[in-house]
Amino acid sequence: MAKKKEISVEKKLRSLFDLQLIDSRIDKIRSVRGELPLEVEDLENEIAGLTSRLDNFNTELEEYHQEIALQKNNIQVAKEEDKKYEANLKNVRNNREYNSIQKEQEYQKLEIELAEKKIKEFQIKSEQKTLSIEEVQGKLDERTDHLNAKNEELNSIMSETEKEEKLLLKKSKEFSENIEEHLIDAYHKIRSNVRNGLAIVPVERGASGGSYFAIPPQTQMEIASRQKIITDEHSGRILVDEKLAEEERDKMSSIFKKSK
Repeated sequence: MAKKKEISVEKKLRSLFDLQLIDSRIDKIRSVRGELPLEVEDLENEIAGLTSRLDNFNTELEEYHQEIALQKNNIQVAKEEDKKYEANLKNVRNNREYNSIQKEQEYQKLEIELAEKKIKEFQIKSEQKTLSIEEVQGKLDERTDHLNAKNEELNSIMSETEKEEKLLLKKSKEFSENIEEHLIDAYHKIRSNVRNGLAIVPVERGASGGSYFAIPPQTQMEIASRQKIITDEHSGRILVDEKLAEEERDKMSSIFKKSK
């Protein structure tokens, strides 16, 4: 692998600040989307859960219907058997045969009563399950409408920002490749440890950007000389002088305009 050409501290600072400007703009684009991607994901997971529950409920309802049909068939079979036994009564030859047929008829009546009882139980379960299905379906329809609205909102934002974000991500990678690995690692580490993602800030009114802690005049002079990389002792951010920051902002503004 070819060794990167040695560059001055000033060029390193400019490259790092340019990278910060690019990444901050990407952060801003993503902040516009806010929590929408997570909201969409949560809704999709909720809908998947509701759909699975609805499928299970419909399966159970179908089983209840099958059981009702089975019990109705059992009733029909028992009635047919009872008719046969009723016809056989006309041909009995003794009390033993008569009592035997009567017992079979009583058994068929009990079978009919049991089947009717089961039908009522499954009908009640079926009605309750139908209500549950309607409730889940209503919630599913409502969450689906909500998801569609959120997706439309997200797609609208994405259509406006996706092209710019892709170009900026490409620029971020290009700028990163021109900066020494240890500096890039330090940059990303600082970015991950600060709330606003600013790893490199200019000195403004005698303090590091966004801070109220004053920077000693001697340190300010060293920063302005651009001879070495200096970090803020309070926040750990890399510091650049205000003039350099202004120059890089002007330079990068043209890149940002082209990326839109």
